Amino acid sequence: MNAPPANPAGTEAAIDGLMTAARQAMTAFENTDQAAIDDAVTALAWSIYEPGRAKHLAELAVTDTGLGNVADKITKNTRKTFGTLRDLLRVKTTGVISDEPERGLVKYAKPVGVVGAVCPSTNPAATPVNKAMMAVKGGNAVIIAPSPAGYATTLATVDAMRRELVRAGHPVDLVQILAAPVTKAVTQALMEAVDLVVVTGSQNNVRRAYLSGTPAIGVGAGNVAVIIDASADLDDAAAKITASKIFDNATSCSSENSVIILDEVYDDAVAALTRAGGYVADGDEKVRIRDQLWVNGKLNRNLIAKDAAVFAQGVGLRTGAESAKFFMVEEPSVAADSPFTDEKLSLVLTVYRARDFADASNKVRQVMAVQGIGHSCGIHTADLDHAQALAEDLPVVRVLVNQAHTFGNGGSFDNGLNFTLSMGCGSWAGNSISENLGYQHFINITHLVTTIPEDKPTEDALFGAYWAKHGR
Repeated sequence: MNAPPANPAGTEAAIDGLMTAARQAMTAFENTDQAAIDDAVTALAWSIYEPGRAKHLAELAVTDTGLGNVADKITKNTRKTFGTLRDLLRVKTTGVISDEPERGLVKYAKPVGVVGAVCPSTNPAATPVNKAMMAVKGGNAVIIAPSPAGYATTLATVDAMRRELVRAGHPVDLVQILAAPVTKAVTQALMEAVDLVVVTGSQNNVRRAYLSGTPAIGVGAGNVAVIIDASADLDDAAAKITASKIFDNATSCSSENSVIILDEVYDDAVAALTRAGGYVADGDEKVRIRDQLWVNGKLNRNLIAKDAAVFAQGVGLRTGAESAKFFMVEEPSVAADSPFTDEKLSLVLTVYRARDFADASNKVRQVMAVQGIGHSCGIHTADLDHAQALAEDLPVVRVLVNQAHTFGNGGSFDNGLNFTLSMGCGSWAGNSISENLGYQHFINITHLVTTIPEDKPTEDALFGAYWAKHGR
C-alpha cells in the first residue's frame, strides 16, 4: 500500500476549523439530555424522509453519480431512515444506561467525540444521514467526507440536515462536510484529526482509516452468494432474488452476485428465475458481457448500476433482452481468475450448479475467498439444518434465510438485524466489528464498580472435572 498523500497547503487550517466548530457544537448541544438528543436525531431523519426532499435527493443522486434509479433511491432514503430512527429511539445513550446491582456495576454512556464519516458514491444521501443519526445519537458531532463522485448530492444532503437542526433549535455544526474538492489527502487529514473514523465504501479508504492512528470502524466488500436448496419454494426464491438483485440497479453491497443451485432443482430454478424476469445469456453473449463490463480489469462505469435496457443495449445482447430485469451468466465452476466470480455492481447474476448441499456450501466459501469474505450469504430452503450448517461452518457475519438479501441484510422490519447502511465483516475482512454498524459504536461507556459479596468458587469446582479426567 502506498503512503498517505501529503496534505496540500491550507488543508490543516481547514480541518482545524471544522474540528473547532464541531467541538463547540458538542459543547452547546444538550448531549446529557436524552430527549434533546432524540429530538436532534429525529430532525436529521426528517431532513431526508420528508417526501419532497427524499425525491429531490434521489433525483440528484442519479444525476450526480449516474448510478441506480430514482424510485429505489427514494425507497432507500426513506426505508433505511425510518428503520434506523425506530431503532435509535428505542435505546438510551446518555447517562445511566445499565444498572446491575447484583454485579455492582452501573454503566454510563458518553460521547466518543468528533466522528469522521467517509461515505460512498453508491449512497450519497442515505449513508451520510444514516451515519449522522447514529453519531448524534451518541451525543457526538460528525464531519462528512463524501465521495467526489457524489459530492453535489452529499452537499445538498448535509445542507438539509443542517437546516433541520437549526429549525429544531440544535447547534448547526453538529453536522458538517468537507469543502470541495475532496481529495485523498484531505480525507486522510480528516481521518487523522477526528476522534473516531467510520468508513463505508472504498476498501482503500478503509485501509487508510485503520492506518490513520485514529480509532476506526471500516466495513468490508460485499459479493453475496445465495443458495437455492433442493427444498426451496422456487418461485418465492426467484421473486425475492429478483427484487433484491434489481433494487437500485444492484448498487447495494448486499445485492446478490451469485446464485448456487442444487443439481436436482437446477433447471426448474433457472426457469423460475426466468419467469421472474431473468435472462440467460448464451455463450457469445457471456463473452460480450465479460469484455464490456470489465475494461482493463476494472468495472465499466458506463454499464454498472444501469437500467436493464441500457445494459442490454450497451453490451449488445440479442433482441428481447432489453425487456428483461436482470441477466444470468452460467459458470461451470468458481474460478478465482474469472471476473464473474467477483462483485459486479450491475444487473448480472452468476449462476453455478452444485452437486449437493455440501458442494453448494463449498462454492459459497470459494466465492468469498475471491471477494466478500465475512460479509454475508443466503439460502432459500425449507431445511433449517442446512441454514444452521452455513452459519456454523462459513467465515461470514450474516446468513439470511428465505429473504431478499438487499432488503434484509442491513436490517428489516421482519428480521432482528438493526437498520444500517454499513455492515461490519469481522476480522475475516480486516474489520473491527462483526455486526451491523449501530449506535453502540458511537458511545464510550464508563463503569462504576462497587463491591459485591465474594464470588469465588472452590478449586474443586473449577478443576475437579479436569483432575478426574487427567489427574493432578
